[in-house]
Amino acid sequence: MNITLERPYAISEKGGRQNNEDSIYPLSELVDSEQKLFIVCDGVGGAEKGEIASSLACESLQTFFATFLDGDPAEELIRKAVQYTEVRFDEYVSLHPEAKGMATTMTLVHVGESGITTAHIGDSRIYQFRDGQAIYQTEDHSLVHSLVKLGTITADEAERHPQKNVITRAIQGTGSPVNAEIRLLTDIRPGDYFLMCTDGVTDCIRPETLSAIFSQAGSPESIKNIIVESCSAEARDNYSFYLLRIQDVQNSSNYKQYILSFLYTII
Repeated sequence: MNITLERPYAISEKGGRQNNEDSIYPLSELVDSEQKLFIVCDGVGGAEKGEIASSLACESLQTFFATFLDGDPAEELIRKAVQYTEVRFDEYVSLHPEAKGMATTMTLVHVGESGITTAHIGDSRIYQFRDGQAIYQTEDHSLVHSLVKLGTITADEAERHPQKNVITRAIQGTGSPVNAEIRLLTDIRPGDYFLMCTDGVTDCIRPETLSAIFSQAGSPESIKNIIVESCSAEARDNYSFYLLRIQDVQNSSNYKQYILSFLYTII
C-alpha cells in the first residue's frame, strides 16, 4: 500500500495555562508531506516538569524509530520504543531529582506500507474521519472512561465529572511501566483525515462538533483554523494537535504496475 499525505498541519499552544506542557513531533515549521512519523504528547498536569516529560518522550520515541525502524513498525518495536523512553525518564530524574513524578500521555501515528499504525497512552486521542464521521477513535485511558464502560456513569456525565482528567496510563519511568494500545488501520481512503490531539482540544470541542467541522469538507488549513479558533476562545488548558489528510492510496500491486507502465513509456 502506498499512502501519500497532503501537507500536514500542527498547532501547540499554551491556551489558558502559564506554560505549555504539550509537545509535538515534528515541529510544525519542519513538517512536510513526506513525513511518516507523528507524535503528540501532553505532560500530565500537576506533575513536576510536565513540559520536560512530553518533550523528552517525543525526542526519545523518534530517536528510537530513526535508529531501529526497518519497514513498518511492529508492535514489539513500539513497545521497546516506550521502554527506551521510560529509561530516558529515569536518567533525567537521576540528574534532576526535582522532576520525580513527571509523566506524559502519548499519541503516535506512522504512515507505512501496510497501512497506518496508531499507538496511544493516556487521554490524548487519535481520530480517523471520513465524510465527517469518526470511523475510528482511540479509547481514553482515564478514570471516567473506565466508569462509562462499567455503566457507572453516562458519557454525558463523564464530560462534567470532577475527575475527568484523571488518567490511568502515562509514560513515567521504569518504576511504573506502561503498555501502549497499538492498532494497524488498513481501511484508508483518499480524503480521510487523521486528527491527533491532546485533551485541551477535546475539552473545548465535543465529538459531535468535531464531526460537524470535518463534514464541512473544507481544506485542511480551514479545518485547522476552525479548531484553533474554537480552542483559543474556550481553552483553559494547553491544546495541541496534528491534522493529516490522505491524498492518495494505492495498493502495492497497482503501484508496481503503474511504475512498470511508466517505465515502458519512456524506454
